[in-house]
Amino acid sequence: MSAIDKHAVKQFLMELQDSICQQLEQADGKAVFVEDAWHREESERLGGGGRTRVMRGGDVFEQGGVNFSHVTGKSMPASATAHRPELAGRRFEAMGVSLVMHPNNPYVPTSHANVRFFIAEKDGEAPIWWFGGGFDLTPFYPFEQDCQDWHATAKALCAPFGEEVYAEHKAWCDRYFYLPHREETRGIGGLFFDDLNHWEFNKCFDYIKAVGEGYTQAYLPIVEKRKNTTFGDRERQFQLYRRGRYVEFNLVYDRGTLFGLQSGGRTESILMSMPPLARWEYDYQVEPGTPEASLYQDYLRPRDW
Repeated sequence: MSAIDKHAVKQFLMELQDSICQQLEQADGKAVFVEDAWHREESERLGGGGRTRVMRGGDVFEQGGVNFSHVTGKSMPASATAHRPELAGRRFEAMGVSLVMHPNNPYVPTSHANVRFFIAEKDGEAPIWWFGGGFDLTPFYPFEQDCQDWHATAKALCAPFGEEVYAEHKAWCDRYFYLPHREETRGIGGLFFDDLNHWEFNKCFDYIKAVGEGYTQAYLPIVEKRKNTTFGDRERQFQLYRRGRYVEFNLVYDRGTLFGLQSGGRTESILMSMPPLARWEYDYQVEPGTPEASLYQDYLRPRDW
């Protein structure tokens, strides 16, 4: 079994943040990411630090963030040990890159990605570790070909790791990014996985490298294709309404958001994923036969792309 190298993981994650930011800045052509580096002295609850990078007011992206964080703790929060009692009494480290991009143009989908590593250690005992992550796409005015291309990239990067990986992690994504109170998926999915440690360490590490680097390979061609599409106030208002679903999911169901807030994490960095503008409308109903209706009828459910 290969040795666990958490320092190599941290180095990769920081380089991944740099690479993704450079590619997104190039795609936007105007805005740049502004970095807010932060550090927290070790306390009874949490220590560590990170680099929060936020882009605002771009030609393509209204707002987005690409965060790297590496947090440490002397003990797990009670909410975590209730589900994983084997973590009780262990110090832990959690590190990852997490990003969300909210475009200006409603024809360009919102996108999300993250890759992360967790390790809990106790003197005299073997460490408990796993990787997690994935990426998913949230279109407002979807194009069938864009959805197929997104999933084709996901499937191709999974292929070297086993024939079953794409199907399993695609289905996991469909289940995870689901709003039960709306009975709809958040978007058209992609990949999602957690607790990845059933392969040896290096293979697991190689997989999150592929997922992390695959995000821009899947997303940027769609951005380039749709960023100059003409739109009006109707499309903009629908985009803002659908952004409300993003807020609902992140604040009610997202495990990363909940873990960060419950463990005393840095609030500004955790809530970086929120869109700059969103709206809610009482009892909103789409008009039959419209592009907005097509989103609900044809896309907000698990599909074989």
